[in-house]
Amino acid sequence: MKRFIPVVAAVLLAVAGCNQTGNKMKDTGNPFFSEYSTPFQVPPFDLIEEEHFLPAYEKSIALQKQEIDDIINNQEEAGFENTIEALDRSGRQLVNVESVFDNLRSANTNDELNAIAEKVAPMVSAHGDDIKLNPDLFKRVKAVYEQKDELELNPEQTSLLDKIYKAFIRGGADLNDEDKAIMREINSTLSVLTLKFGNNLLAETNGYKLYIENEEDLAGLPEGVIAGAAEAAKADGQEGKWLFTTHRPSMYPFLTYSEKRELREKLHKAYCNRGDNDNEYDNKKILVEIANLRLEKAHLLGYETHAHYVLDRNMAKNPEGVYKLLRPVWDAALPVALNEVKDMQAIIAREGEDFKLEHWDWWYYAEKVRKAKYDLDDEEIRPYFKLENVRDAVFQVANNLWGITFTPLNDIPKPHPDAQAFEVKEADGSHVGVLYMDFFPRASKRGGAWMSSYRKQYRENGEMITPVITTVYNFTKPAGDKPALISFDEASTIFHECGHALHGLLSDCNYHTLSGTAVSRDFVELPSTIMENWCGEPEVIKMYGIHYETGETIPDELIEKIQKAGQFNQGFVNIEYLSAAFLDMDWHSLKKTREIDVHKFESESLNNLGLIPEIIVRYRSTYFSHIFSGGYSAGYYSYKWAEVLDADAFEAFKETSLFDAGTARSYRENILSKGGSEEPMVLYKKFRGREPSIEPLLKRDGLSKP
Repeated sequence: MKRFIPVVAAVLLAVAGCNQTGNKMKDTGNPFFSEYSTPFQVPPFDLIEEEHFLPAYEKSIALQKQEIDDIINNQEEAGFENTIEALDRSGRQLVNVESVFDNLRSANTNDELNAIAEKVAPMVSAHGDDIKLNPDLFKRVKAVYEQKDELELNPEQTSLLDKIYKAFIRGGADLNDEDKAIMREINSTLSVLTLKFGNNLLAETNGYKLYIENEEDLAGLPEGVIAGAAEAAKADGQEGKWLFTTHRPSMYPFLTYSEKRELREKLHKAYCNRGDNDNEYDNKKILVEIANLRLEKAHLLGYETHAHYVLDRNMAKNPEGVYKLLRPVWDAALPVALNEVKDMQAIIAREGEDFKLEHWDWWYYAEKVRKAKYDLDDEEIRPYFKLENVRDAVFQVANNLWGITFTPLNDIPKPHPDAQAFEVKEADGSHVGVLYMDFFPRASKRGGAWMSSYRKQYRENGEMITPVITTVYNFTKPAGDKPALISFDEASTIFHECGHALHGLLSDCNYHTLSGTAVSRDFVELPSTIMENWCGEPEVIKMYGIHYETGETIPDELIEKIQKAGQFNQGFVNIEYLSAAFLDMDWHSLKKTREIDVHKFESESLNNLGLIPEIIVRYRSTYFSHIFSGGYSAGYYSYKWAEVLDADAFEAFKETSLFDAGTARSYRENILSKGGSEEPMVLYKKFRGREPSIEPLLKRDGLSKP
């Protein structure tokens, strides 16, 4: 999953630039206030302490205020260069500080960082409002926008002007003073509430521990899973026991292999009840307040719902566009899911049991179906999928497509001791950027996988400013003398996040506001999801499918099993995901603010949709961090939208060859390098020659009608 700039920083997106050079404020004790002397001017992580952040925020905000005043007080008539480009350049110091703080707090947080976040969130929100709601600044922006037809701007300049102008409008620049004050209060409150939601979820996830003391309760679990649980218990001071948690790398293997149904139920219910335990970390009241405040903000700006506000700048354009995409996929997937239930219920009956399949049973019996239908055992595959081999295969795919290389950087500051660093270079050896990779879970890291940046690509006075990108994961650590061995799904995750990384690394834009992944929410997942296609190609599987003990390349028969099983469980996969996407749309399609019973609202939403009881929505509201503490409100559908794009786009390679140079060059030039410099559909059609079709996706997922 791509990690976007958080709410508190997103308000500055259209008016903030990031630079590793420029006017730094001198403070000999604070590394943020002097030029970085590190290789490639990456952040000096080894020098940055918690105490540096608050003064860095305060001084960075003061600096951008001065930059904004300089724009407003410019005696020359408002023009593209002295207003629009000046806005894009402003805030460079603040974005430098935010990028380090936000990334560290996501992947290596602590109580002190969380306390700082609660202080700076409203502070940065207020600063963003000071910019967007400044009438004198907006007057200059509007003056440039109104003469854009006479300015002879190129497409990238036109896009920059449009995005900055619309950001001011969407930020409330045209509101009256009373409504501006309300907008400020809403933004400030939202910045705190979304932060609190995420903190609560992390606390709930870290707080649950299932200790197993009797060895017989480990029945069915693979040796590697047992060893990992033993090491986790030992690290937690409980040597001799086995620890399982609601972190996915711990939970999913347990749900898939444990023969102890009552323990599967206990663990999965703990996962599903996060944020819903009526304790100090309960998220019900918080999420209702977030939904109501977002609606109130949308009404202030003239939108019917928060969904209309969000989708207005996405490819979908409006809620109807989302439903038009999602409903046909749901209708195609539901009968498939019902057949999957029948297959699993039949196995339960054959084993002499008479209980009805429940959501905590799905992974266990789905694995039995997979073995029966495809003779495919995840544990048979895992020894071939050493994490480092998968990583290197992604690098090789990128090299085959564009000639770029990845060289390990050992003597460079890193955000965490576990992180790895690589210099990315063009085929001619010229520097492209730096890539960090952080693979293993820890209590200080939030769940999931994401990509982000410490510095985006852009140009400053004609000079290329190169990107510093990070990808973060939560894979099970090596246990004993075994390396980290991952599943095929986890291998796909590495390809996915590296697709985002390539979007950031291969960006070739002039403006920070438009560069890299600064595209609409339902376009940003195309570069990530398309990479998953290469992960499943036999030629690529053989790059990383090397047995960690014997050195044997994965045999063709196993690859064939993986491919045949590619459409396995797709009813569940689609229904579980789509139910969350519809739930997101329901929360953000509210038309009136009101008190809401979260359980009742969620139940009605999913019942109206027709969600079958054997499948639980992928994210219940109380732990739906994508939409209540991330950047995906009214946008969770975008993963499926991107799958339509990626399935159709990958057909271009299948029509030629897997590493066709011309197709790869066109994809890089028209998609990866362009950022948000043109409308997404314009860019897509330049690459594909037409608009995308949904048929390749339905065919790939086995959802097409015979």
